Amino acid sequence: MLGVDEAGRGPLAGPVAIGAVAVPERFIVMREFPGLADSKQMTPLARERMFRLLQKRMREGDLQFCVRSTGAKRIDTWGLSRAVRSAVFRAVRCLAPESDDVSIYLDGLLKAPPEYTQQTIIGGDETVPLIALASIAAKVVRDRHMRRLAKQFPEYGFEKHKGYGTEEHYRALKKHGPCDIHRRSFLI
Repeated sequence: MLGVDEAGRGPLAGPVAIGAVAVPERFIVMREFPGLADSKQMTPLARERMFRLLQKRMREGDLQFCVRSTGAKRIDTWGLSRAVRSAVFRAVRCLAPESDDVSIYLDGLLKAPPEYTQQTIIGGDETVPLIALASIAAKVVRDRHMRRLAKQFPEYGFEKHKGYGTEEHYRALKKHGPCDIHRRSFLI
């Protein structure tokens, strides 16, 4: 089984990230990850703890996960839908190179490559534990990336708002203009 979710669809800056988590058919996610919830419903500290457990379980060989991203320049060139689709396809093929014998559960309107057996579930990050785990992978990896970018572009405060359109971010944009990681198509 494979769960897929995204993080960073709406920010003005940074990549969109797709998390994918693959577990064996009999793996009971809620038992193995107590306290799991949709990443948006968890505190940053709780997400980090869950992510560390995810990493530990991968090192132990119990599951696999990956996060694939598409950056701001590609989002501007391709549009958000194509950028998301590209990252989803790369994440799915990373964990399931063959479409045989894998069931994929995706959040929202996400779609896997057409040759895969898949089910898209609106609100899946709130109702399907495997998708919630993928949402945590995507969110934590993206947030860490934005904190690293904050060191490169300190005037924007990315470590706080992760590129989302907060008042602070809009003030920084007005003062400094966009930087290399801003999605120009989102600033129009």
